[in-house]
Amino acid sequence: MSHYLILFESGEIVEIEPVSGEEETNVVTKVGNIQCRLNKETYLENVNKLLAHIKRGDIYEINYCIEFFCEDVVINPRQVFNKLNELTQAPYAQLIRVGEEYIICASPERFIQKGTARRSADAMKDSTIKNALKNSLKEQTENVMAVDVARNDLSRVAQKGTVQVTELFGVHTFKNVHQMVSTVSCKIKEGINFNDIIRATFPPASMTGAPKLKAVELIKKYELSPRGIYSGALGFVDDTGDFDFCVVIRTIIYNPKLKRLSFHVGSAITAQCNPEEEWNECLLKAETLIKSIGLNSGFGF
Repeated sequence: MSHYLILFESGEIVEIEPVSGEEETNVVTKVGNIQCRLNKETYLENVNKLLAHIKRGDIYEINYCIEFFCEDVVINPRQVFNKLNELTQAPYAQLIRVGEEYIICASPERFIQKGTARRSADAMKDSTIKNALKNSLKEQTENVMAVDVARNDLSRVAQKGTVQVTELFGVHTFKNVHQMVSTVSCKIKEGINFNDIIRATFPPASMTGAPKLKAVELIKKYELSPRGIYSGALGFVDDTGDFDFCVVIRTIIYNPKLKRLSFHVGSAITAQCNPEEEWNECLLKAETLIKSIGLNSGFGF
């Protein structure tokens, strides 16, 4: 079985290996201050600019992301991975080293899953949150647009008439979030290989927008730092040609040589969105990552 990383910006496919259990076990942790690449005011300004693009009809939806980073930092990658996994119990948790960088991933998402809401310890309140997510027009709008992009992507490699939505607006529950999930499937045409499928479907619909090409163009214009590995794909291909890839989200990138770590978070911007609520969603997603590093979540920017 071979493991691969697909970089968001270049689409390059890199063969990788998971980190062994013995690696980096005797590291003394040293953590500085987590910083955000932009402040709240700039974030709101950029989201409003993206909403203007939506109103003009340039795009219908875009996934807009921001970077958090920490410099002069030393961590034990496996300890952080174990803590992040404990906090999230994500189904696609992976610890990978690529060159000088560790990828500490707790992704809840394959290519076409969307929508996040904080869980509650109170069962009745938790049920209310889950139902609110399921019935949210905003979340459904985001989700169905990603589904439409995914259907279009798969149609390039599918047997005629086989592309179907096998789950729409499902709500899956993880340890600290509920996640809205839709699934698109198809039967592949004869002669189509792994590389053909990746070229047709990458980058992930949930991490770009609609139309995809224009969304990617605006992502490069309005995001202040390159995504790199973030919102790419990470997974494996086995000897039979079967494969399984997650979207690289809820992921810390750590470079011990540079003593630097970073992570991105984001949300889908649609005509129905409230910029303040999108900012708060980004902070919610950042909170668990910060806790896994060993910092308090009250970063106050």
